[in-house]
Amino acid sequence: MILFVFEGKDDKTYFESFKRLFFPEKLDTFVCTYNSNIYSLYTKLMEHDALNGAFEVDTVSVLKEILLEKGDETLKDIREDEVSEIYLFFDYDFQEKARTLEENNKRLSEMLDFFTDETANGKLYINYPMVESLRYTKELPDNDYWTYTVTRQQCQEVRFKHQVHEFSFYGGNLEYIILTIKPADDETKIQEKIDSTKTNWKHLVVMNVSKANYICNDKTEVPDESDSQLAVFTNQLSKYVETEECKVAILNAFPIFLFDYFGRKIINGIKLP
Repeated sequence: MILFVFEGKDDKTYFESFKRLFFPEKLDTFVCTYNSNIYSLYTKLMEHDALNGAFEVDTVSVLKEILLEKGDETLKDIREDEVSEIYLFFDYDFQEKARTLEENNKRLSEMLDFFTDETANGKLYINYPMVESLRYTKELPDNDYWTYTVTRQQCQEVRFKHQVHEFSFYGGNLEYIILTIKPADDETKIQEKIDSTKTNWKHLVVMNVSKANYICNDKTEVPDESDSQLAVFTNQLSKYVETEECKVAILNAFPIFLFDYFGRKIINGIKLP
């Protein structure tokens, strides 16, 4: 069983789309929507036997406890030994003011250092600044994607979701990445939609993996393997966040996850820039 943990319902919607497109139909997965942010999860983990900065916890048990406190029995009957892989997807949300940016950065760095192995504690992926970065694009493929950034001030003044809606070539229409089959669609139409949506996701993989490579290595090309999420975060801080502008390079975790999971074969058939 593979456990996917998301911050909110939008994440789950995107997941269901690329799962249908790229994963075997009978893949044994279990989806859990956490409905909170990475920092609250950090706080809960800290309450569970944190020793010298190294968490001695059972991730499944902690998540189960959090959900049960909210009346959510999603993980009630799931044991840790039933889960072979754990993937967590959360937003950077550097516009939040509940804690200082420095404090949040420190916590996230520790979390990324802890959640590095999907077969152990779990593997954490971060969206910059949030999951809507998936849609921050002009018509696909967008060869300028590697240049896009957003400042903390901009995110505090105008919700990033609204900025995405205004910037995106596709506006509020998600059918280019969300596979939508209608009752009137015949087999030919359905296959056309599958092919088109899958191609768009492949473009997003190329764009985001190449941009992560640029963030870490100053190279705008698809690498053989992506850099670690901790490496991406560290370079986001040094090159963008901890500058006078206090900005972040827009980046989405889902395409990077697909590349990590399937390797370069995920972009077969796509002409690289």
